[in-house]
Amino acid sequence: MSNRLTNLIAGLLLIIVFLVCFFSMKGDSATMDEMSHIPAGYSYLTQKDFRINPEHPPLVKDLAALPLLFLDLNFPEDHSSWAEGTNEQWTYGSQFLYYSGNNPDQIIFWARIPMILLLLFLGWFIFRWTKELAGNKIALLVLTLFSFSPTFLAHGRLVTTDVAAALGVVMASYFWIKFLRSPTKKNIIFAGLIFGVSMLLKFSLVLVIPLFGIITVIYAWLNPVRGYKGKMGAQSEKTSNGVKFQEKDFKQRFLEVLKYIGMALIAGIIGMILIWPVYQFHLLNYPAERQVRDSEITLASGGINITEGICIWMADKPGLRPYGHYFLGLLMASQRVSGGNTVYFLNEISNRGWWYYFPVVYLLKVPLAFHILSLIALLYVFWLIIIKRPFWQNIFHRIKEWIKNHFTEFSMLVFLAIYWITSITGALNIGVRHILPVFPFIYILVGLAIAAWINPVRDYKSDEERQIKQISNGVKRISSALWKKIAVSLVLVLLAFYIISSLLVWPHYLTYYNEIAKGPKNGYKYAVDSNYDWGQDLKRLKEWVDENEIEKIYLSYFGGGNPEYYLKEKYAPWWGDRDKKELPEGSYLAVSLTLLQGGKGTAVAGFDQSTGYYRWLDDYEPIARIGNSIFIYYID
Repeated sequence: MSNRLTNLIAGLLLIIVFLVCFFSMKGDSATMDEMSHIPAGYSYLTQKDFRINPEHPPLVKDLAALPLLFLDLNFPEDHSSWAEGTNEQWTYGSQFLYYSGNNPDQIIFWARIPMILLLLFLGWFIFRWTKELAGNKIALLVLTLFSFSPTFLAHGRLVTTDVAAALGVVMASYFWIKFLRSPTKKNIIFAGLIFGVSMLLKFSLVLVIPLFGIITVIYAWLNPVRGYKGKMGAQSEKTSNGVKFQEKDFKQRFLEVLKYIGMALIAGIIGMILIWPVYQFHLLNYPAERQVRDSEITLASGGINITEGICIWMADKPGLRPYGHYFLGLLMASQRVSGGNTVYFLNEISNRGWWYYFPVVYLLKVPLAFHILSLIALLYVFWLIIIKRPFWQNIFHRIKEWIKNHFTEFSMLVFLAIYWITSITGALNIGVRHILPVFPFIYILVGLAIAAWINPVRDYKSDEERQIKQISNGVKRISSALWKKIAVSLVLVLLAFYIISSLLVWPHYLTYYNEIAKGPKNGYKYAVDSNYDWGQDLKRLKEWVDENEIEKIYLSYFGGGNPEYYLKEKYAPWWGDRDKKELPEGSYLAVSLTLLQGGKGTAVAGFDQSTGYYRWLDDYEPIARIGNSIFIYYID
């Protein structure tokens, strides 16, 4: 396939991504995190003050806020959430969007456009990297998997940091591997700068630090400089004793590792230096004494340890304030991961998390067709290392040679191991979006394995064997061609299945669940929150209320929208632990499924919050369903 045709198809795929995201997001109201991120970003650019939402780095929020600078918006600088509060992000966000005379739908629409562009850039970068690794056809296969990924389409339209985290991992890894293979000054600087950018996208990307440490040492050890020059080279040539040669080889490898560690530290320092000016800009109008106070209040919940004390100490030091605020956010993110959120999962309620949460949501939220492709890839790899050439035969040499010849794939596998282990052991179980950084590498690795499965590389032991194989009978050649056609046809059928499965859920991509979970309509039974109901259907609820001429509706809502703003006098607040007798006969009750499932689940052992308060609704059938995520009941 020519480069021109390949690029044309890739461009069409990315145009489809843009159109799907653009038209599907228009009906969505603000999701939970957007109520914080969008106003926070606007405050950064207009006030140069980073008091709101420090638990996430600023770059994504800055990008989302750029179009808002061209709108005539009112900033609630006199509201207590801004003037006096400490990170009152939800109160401040609600005030900015809904109570300051601004048009929230206009703000949300324009803030989401840069997020879609960020998604497109990620798709292009994945395509470009895969094209370098495996050529045009596999690059298009991987780009197709990306372009119709329900999870990327769901979150690539929203002002959150998750897609940006995936982009940061992909870019930082690409340029770091490039530096390892060619450690020029230019590549070291680029690797450092992109590493710094990734640190400014999402705090979870600190996990690239152990990744880069591991792959740097392994690359240097396996690829020492050969052809030793000078005295050492002359001595090694004269040496007949293998032990002495091994000693020199070990020394050379050790020196090479030290050399690479030094270059890696330089790149890391460049990245950390980049953090300073970015954070300094965001602190220009943030008083030092206010930063100290906010840091103390934020970190005081569990008592101040040494690390937190250093962070507070840095908060009013002119040259260290940017790093103090950066580390404040890092500490907040770490505390949240370890502390968890109260969530519903598989009919249970807990704030401590489940080790199997992410494996299960990955199984259910990723299209079944991709799981089949992944299974084919895994079985092929299993056949290679167990049956064709059993791994226990010359195992260490084979592993070393494979890593040297497939270093990019090895690096991706190391990251997958680090990220999956961290996610499984963490307590923050609120959505598959938190493992989005693993998706691009999984797509690429599956694509590479599928390519090898279709066109296996022949491992001939000698030229004679090669000749024998080349002149083998025509039946074998025909069967090989037939096998390739069958394999390609199977992959195309699975891709069609994948695409159709994704398109059928349009425009409700947040609610996607695959066929194992019996589709989007049943997904709420497994996990909710950002997996299903993040508040995106509030505007659609308003349309239903108006169309059905409902005079009053009780609503228990979860999300970043404002029911009072949209429903006005028709809105009556409801919360789960109210007595159902308070509902007048003939009432309409709308409940977000995140809250509904949270009120039906069973508390795990040791969880002492009240649960089960919505089980009385099991006696009623919903009369309507709004965009998958809100049930409406008629209480007679």
